[in-house]
Amino acid sequence: MCDLPKIKDDRLIVGLDTSDDAAVYGLNEDTALIQTLDFFTPVVDDPYTYGQIAAANSLSDVYAMGGKPIMAMNIVCFPNCLDPNVLKEILKGGGDKIKESGALLVGGHTVEDDEPKYGLSVTGIVHPEKVLANNTAKSGDYLILTKPVGLGIINTAIKADVASQNQYDSAVKTMVTLNKYAFEALQSYNISSCTDITGFGLIGHAYEMAKGSNVSLEIYSDKVPVIEGAKELASMGIIPAGMYSNKKYVGANIEKTKDIEESIEDLLYDPQTSGGLLISIKEEDLEKALKSLSNNIDTEFSVVGRVIDKRDKYIYIK
Repeated sequence: MCDLPKIKDDRLIVGLDTSDDAAVYGLNEDTALIQTLDFFTPVVDDPYTYGQIAAANSLSDVYAMGGKPIMAMNIVCFPNCLDPNVLKEILKGGGDKIKESGALLVGGHTVEDDEPKYGLSVTGIVHPEKVLANNTAKSGDYLILTKPVGLGIINTAIKADVASQNQYDSAVKTMVTLNKYAFEALQSYNISSCTDITGFGLIGHAYEMAKGSNVSLEIYSDKVPVIEGAKELASMGIIPAGMYSNKKYVGANIEKTKDIEESIEDLLYDPQTSGGLLISIKEEDLEKALKSLSNNIDTEFSVVGRVIDKRDKYIYIK
């Protein structure tokens, strides 16, 4: 992919260069357009819940860029051997999340495929001077994570039919929660940088933030919130293949400064579905921001690290 032509245009505020969550295009002095797209195969059996999760995951990219979603279009791959009512429920779940976000569903496209896939193309807006990106973290900032990790491990357990009802319920509640509420709780504070935690896991997305910002990040392994049961499942070897890929992707850029339990380390690399926001925020706003999150979101959140001057490695796990 590195041989594909690079896009350069003065109107393109955020493009491909930093592996950010969405593209941002300046329309005028007051408005920039955010554009993103995401879809994936089912992570749960219930079609309505699957639709909710996929839509929440797609909408998240707009919040990660500091914006407000205004329009969405369905992207559907669906086998003709399945009952059309299954597709109806998927679209209903997605439609309900789009409505909750305040955006409008304005159409979409469907193709026949061997396996169901669903997601959204989402358009958002943001003031050009309020765009959040993953490459603007500043030394001295603190890092806040707005949802627990472990969703990839729980989803693997769900597919293997070894997840408890409590683990399933906790994972679903986390995945269907829009990052809208965390963003709205924090948008009035001095946020330097932001990204959402999805397929590359906490460490993978933190690495992209550190590299893009030319800083290093300290990650406090004992402060990272973990979804109920994920640590125990990881200890049993119930690990998604993506975790190993994530470790390989960033391995040379990571240093552990202390011995860390293997299951905890696995959770740091665990690929997330509809994960939380990782926010780099100024120290003077930290306590107020945490209080605002406490008053406005139901998911577990925590200060999980700090931005420091660039060192030999991009990430230091403590």
